[in-house]
Amino acid sequence: MRFYLGTHQPSWLARDLRVPLLVSHRRLAGRRSLPRATGPWALDSGGFTELSLHGRWRTDPAAYVAAVRRYATEIGHLEWAAPQDWMTEDHLLARTGESLRTHQHRTVANYLQLRDLASDLPIIPVLQGQSITDYHRCADLYERHGIDLAALPLVGVGSVCRRQHTTEVERIVRSLAARGYHLHTFGAKVLGLARYADTVTSSDSMAWSFRGRHVSGCTPSHRSESNCLRFALAWHDDLTRRLRTTRPARPVKPHRTSTRPLSTGPDTHARSNTRPPRDPVRHRSSRRRAETR
Repeated sequence: MRFYLGTHQPSWLARDLRVPLLVSHRRLAGRRSLPRATGPWALDSGGFTELSLHGRWRTDPAAYVAAVRRYATEIGHLEWAAPQDWMTEDHLLARTGESLRTHQHRTVANYLQLRDLASDLPIIPVLQGQSITDYHRCADLYERHGIDLAALPLVGVGSVCRRQHTTEVERIVRSLAARGYHLHTFGAKVLGLARYADTVTSSDSMAWSFRGRHVSGCTPSHRSESNCLRFALAWHDDLTRRLRTTRPARPVKPHRTSTRPLSTGPDTHARSNTRPPRDPVRHRSSRRRAETR
């Protein structure tokens, strides 16, 4: 699995870090000069912050395409870019005043528009939702518009970065991987990622920076480690080492799309934690036999 180190320091792109980076469009937009990347990196659209602050996208698709093209040309080594998607966390739905399904439709519509404007740019589709059913509905929406997600090199899974229920996220990710998708989980919880890392192609996180806010700086010039390159790289190395040595968790139950009742065959009780009820007739018979011995 490829793990991108999230950073709000664009200058790190020019450093020979041998670590793939994820940088936000919000940190690059409007800069007169851009760093020349020495290694692979990916572009986040900054949608979470954009919708949190403004409740809408202020950048139109044409302007975003122009920005992505500039980054691909001037920075170089751009592996992929996120679209202008619409996240579905409850507080963002309250901020925009729109429904979850509207956010899903706008996410898909934006990807289609970006693809029409610049099919040569590596912009990936992103799935949005809250429940397993939501994510599969979003996937079906792409498919109905002729997008074969399984044929694409990468499909993003959004609105999981603030999920505390790692088992729920695992169910979502495994059910989408079962459709043959090559997944990137945006900002997945590190503890949860260890459970399903075997099913995803890549992920990213800036958790190192949040943790570093509460760590004293390693030099007198650092008040904390929230912007420290050495701290970030050590965190990334430790995480990737743990992910390599962690055994995959036991598979969770797959997402059920059928409305048929569960099987009640002879092995049903063998899979249950509840003992089957005793047959009163057989119980009385066995008791009589015991009394005669």
